[in-house]
Amino acid sequence: MAADAQGPRLPDFVAWPSFPFTGELRLKPIDEPVGVEPPRRGEDPAECPSCASTDADYLWTDDRWRVKGLPKPSGLPMVLILETRSHLDLGDLSTMHAAELGVLTVRLERAIRSLDGVGRVHVARWGDSSAHLQVWFLARPYGRLNMRGPFMTMWDDILPPVEEKKWREDLDFLAAYLNDG
Repeated sequence: MAADAQGPRLPDFVAWPSFPFTGELRLKPIDEPVGVEPPRRGEDPAECPSCASTDADYLWTDDRWRVKGLPKPSGLPMVLILETRSHLDLGDLSTMHAAELGVLTVRLERAIRSLDGVGRVHVARWGDSSAHLQVWFLARPYGRLNMRGPFMTMWDDILPPVEEKKWREDLDFLAAYLNDG
């Protein structure tokens, strides 16, 4: 990102078809680095929202994993979150947990992709907000090619929420799919 007479040049991705904004954009100033990273939500397992949740809060559970949807419909056809039952982060996974993560990722992607109206499924993990591992599965609406790529979370907030009845039916389907295998 080079600077010119009018300030820093915007990155090339603002011209990508999947970038959700148009018009005049300006970069925010970059904050100075902090000396100590702030604690993430749930660093202490006793204060972790995921650890405090009961299985009733989840769409599917087994001895080591749990899957939940968002509390209400959002703009994407489906958003699911895969979590470890134990208070672990990605780097804490045992070899067994890591192998299961791979299998569950493929299984969840297939299940979500089978829903009507889903074009592709994006899988993501962000490590800055929660100390408890959460892997996100975001369904891109079928045919919405300008929504491809790394801006799916922005599009989820921009699009109107999907119809609640359809969303609940899809959650029921996914729970049945996961319980069947």
